Amino acid sequence: MQDIGVALSELWEKITTYAHLPQAIAVTDIIEIAIIAFLFYYMLVWIKNTRAWTVLKGVLVVLVFILFAALFQMNTILWIAEKFVSVAVIAIAVIFQPEMRKALESLGRHKILMHFFSLEGNKTVGKFSDKTITELVSACFEMGKVKTGALIVVEDEMMLTEYERTGIAVDGIVTSQLLINIFEKNTPLHDGAVIVRGDRVVSATCYLPLSDSLTLSKDLGTRHRAAVGVSEVSDSMTIAVSEETGKVSIAIGGELYRNVDAEFLKNKLTFLQKREAEVTLLELIKRRLKDVKNTRREISE
Repeated sequence: MQDIGVALSELWEKITTYAHLPQAIAVTDIIEIAIIAFLFYYMLVWIKNTRAWTVLKGVLVVLVFILFAALFQMNTILWIAEKFVSVAVIAIAVIFQPEMRKALESLGRHKILMHFFSLEGNKTVGKFSDKTITELVSACFEMGKVKTGALIVVEDEMMLTEYERTGIAVDGIVTSQLLINIFEKNTPLHDGAVIVRGDRVVSATCYLPLSDSLTLSKDLGTRHRAAVGVSEVSDSMTIAVSEETGKVSIAIGGELYRNVDAEFLKNKLTFLQKREAEVTLLELIKRRLKDVKNTRREISE
C-alpha cells in the first residue's frame, strides 16, 4: 500500500508540473471535489424526480422576495425571515420525510461498497424454481384473458415482512390455479396484493405503498401505482394485471413496463431468479493466499 501511495504521489507531481497546476492541490482534493460533485448531481436528480422540485421553486420565490426586502431595507420582513430560518430545517425534515426515506432506502439497496470492491467471479443461486416461473406467467395471462385484476409481488433479497403483515397468511405452493382462485372477483382474498417468497405464496390481501412519481401516466389506477410504489422501496418485482384491459405490466426499481408479453415476463422472472454472488476484494485476497499456500505445499512435497 505504501508503494501505491508513493506511485500516486509521483504521478500527481508530474501532472501538476506539465499542467502548471499549483502544488498545493493534493490528490485528496481532487477526490473530494469529485465526491461532492457526484453527491450534488444526484441530489439535484432526486429533487427533480420528486415533489421537492415544486417546493424548491417556491423556496426560490421566497428567497428572491427576501433579497428584494434586503435591498430596500424592509427591516420587519427581514426580522421575520431571520426567525423563520431557525425553524426551516425542522420543517424541511418533516415535509420531505417520505422522499428522504425513499432516497436512503434506494442508497442502501444499491450496495455501492459491494459493487466497488467486486472484482471478479459471479455465481448464480436460484431463488425459486422454473416451475414457479411457469405458473406465474400462466396465471397472469389466463387472468388477463378474462380481465381479472391481479397484483403479485415477487420478493427478492429484501424481506417484505412489513407488507406481509398487512394481509392474510396463505403459505401455499405457487400454482396458477391458486393465484387465479385468489384474485377471482367477489372472493374474500381478491382485494389487495399477493406476496410470493421463493416457491410459496406467503400472504394475500396485502396493502402496498402508492407511488407519488410525477412521471407515471394519469390513466393508471391504484393497482399500477401500488406496483410501482413497492418497487421503489424494495428490490422486488411486481406483476399487475389490469382489470379494465387485461394487459400485463411489471414494475422493477420504480420503472413500469406496460403491456408486456409472456416471453418478456418469463425473461424478467428468470433474471430475478438468479442472484449474482459477488466476490469482494477481501475474499479475493483470501483465495489468492490459499492458492499460494497450496502451491508452496506442492513444491515442498
